[in-house]
Amino acid sequence: MTLDELAVGESGVIKTVGGNGPLRCRFLDMGLIPRTIVKKIKVAPLGDPLQISIRGYELTLRKEDAEKIELEAAE
Repeated sequence: MTLDELAVGESGVIKTVGGNGPLRCRFLDMGLIPRTIVKKIKVAPLGDPLQISIRGYELTLRKEDAEKIELEAAE
């Protein structure tokens, strides 16, 4: 499952971070690193962007970027 497929209010654990070069580095700099718990807070009316909670702060991502973050179910 990818971050964009996560339902609002659900949590997941980051499994892999996709993207190439600078994009992947940007994800990692924002705290999107493997084994981190994320929770989907809300989605804009047209489905893009989406807001997540990670490491105690809220982050807004485009749907295109969220598709590159793979998750596994939170325990």
